[in-house]
Amino acid sequence: MTKYPMTVEGSKALEAELEHLKKVDRPRIVEAIAEAREHGDLKENAEYHAAREQQSFCEGRIQEIEGKLSNAQIIDVTQMPASDKVIFGVTVDIINIEDESALSYKIVGDDEADVKANKISVNSPIARGLIGKEIGDIVAIRTPGGEVEYEIDDVRYV
Repeated sequence: MTKYPMTVEGSKALEAELEHLKKVDRPRIVEAIAEAREHGDLKENAEYHAAREQQSFCEGRIQEIEGKLSNAQIIDVTQMPASDKVIFGVTVDIINIEDESALSYKIVGDDEADVKANKISVNSPIARGLIGKEIGDIVAIRTPGGEVEYEIDDVRYV
């Protein structure tokens, strides 16, 4: 079975969500279903149907998270010897050669990606272009606006 890379922070976030779903949301939904059943006729009981739908979404998400965690390969870059090479889990600082603007990205798993938090998926074009390169290398990244060249300024194993 294929393992998918995930950072320690990503696995902890999924585990916290899973625990919340199992210990808070699931009991609340079961209680809502029981309460709605007491109102009588289930065919025309909107509260019952809404609670059942919530239950379906909750159980689906629980299964999805459990599947992701069981197929995750958790990578902790803080336990690895630091080097100048870009690998999964590192934070990389890059400089746009054309306008000298600086960017910083953390390369994370697909489920953890959040561009607003400067976390990009390992499968994104930028990350694929950076992985395996070292500080000082110049990489050409194909973007919707054309090819952009970046220089790798720093690699941090944090």
